[in-house]
Amino acid sequence: MGLPEKVRIVEVGPRDGLQNESGPVISTDIKVELINRLADAGMQYIESASFVSPKWVPQMGDASAVMAGISRREGVVYAALTPNLKGLEGAIAAGVEEVAVFGAASESFSQKNINCSIAESLARFIPVIELAKQHDIRVRGYVSTVLGCPYEGDIDPAQVASVSRELLDMGCYEISLGDTIGVGTPTKARKMLARVANEVPVTKLAAHFHDTYGQALANLYAVMQDGISVIDTSVAGLGGCPYAKGASGNVATEDVVYMLNGLGIKTGVDLDKLVEIGNWITRQIGRNNGSKVGLALGCDQ
Repeated sequence: MGLPEKVRIVEVGPRDGLQNESGPVISTDIKVELINRLADAGMQYIESASFVSPKWVPQMGDASAVMAGISRREGVVYAALTPNLKGLEGAIAAGVEEVAVFGAASESFSQKNINCSIAESLARFIPVIELAKQHDIRVRGYVSTVLGCPYEGDIDPAQVASVSRELLDMGCYEISLGDTIGVGTPTKARKMLARVANEVPVTKLAAHFHDTYGQALANLYAVMQDGISVIDTSVAGLGGCPYAKGASGNVATEDVVYMLNGLGIKTGVDLDKLVEIGNWITRQIGRNNGSKVGLALGCDQ
């Protein structure tokens, strides 16, 4: 099939990247500035908040304030995670134009993560997606643990395909396939994608790969050869999975953009600005920059 001419980057740093920070709650102002800077760098899709209970995810407790504070740019989608109806109602009130729901390909992970089975979690999304449709809000679906589970080990690609198909049939316009613990390798990633593509057109699929074992770029290159042209990334490699031991975080946006630039694939993202943002946000929250490119190019900044 060959590599795509253009890749759409889905920046998940402000949500997936910050939600599990264990230190003090990051100020709304910092989150708003991060989102505004990312839009200024050319990001056209920014996952900006999560409408969940502050009791469970304290870092996302100011979702409404974040959405009210950002300077919305024309042509930029500011999305939010809405795991249930209450979350969606909060997102609607905050003027969110696109939301995401989150399922898993592993029964054990689903139970440990959201205390219900895969089937129960999917059933919960039906009223969420129906209400979103009534408000002309597009819904994106996530499937986690597609290449491995911290509790079950390997995951059958047929199970990934089944959950992905259900989300598509419910009304999700795009399904993001998540290697939550970053254990995938290129051959494994391609086999999984081939099975899922039997059920869901590859044009409706995205790759959300973590870099725990340093395989994310190789895995992304592999699945791009099979038609993937949407990639989820997190500035400075922020984020991880609280339920996955040793999961070091999402693949860094800077690293992906650098690779795509080298391949001649268009993203519309300014790498220099991105490096500045990665160095800035990691200083703000007191953690190391997880981007190799950010560290290499950031020496001059």
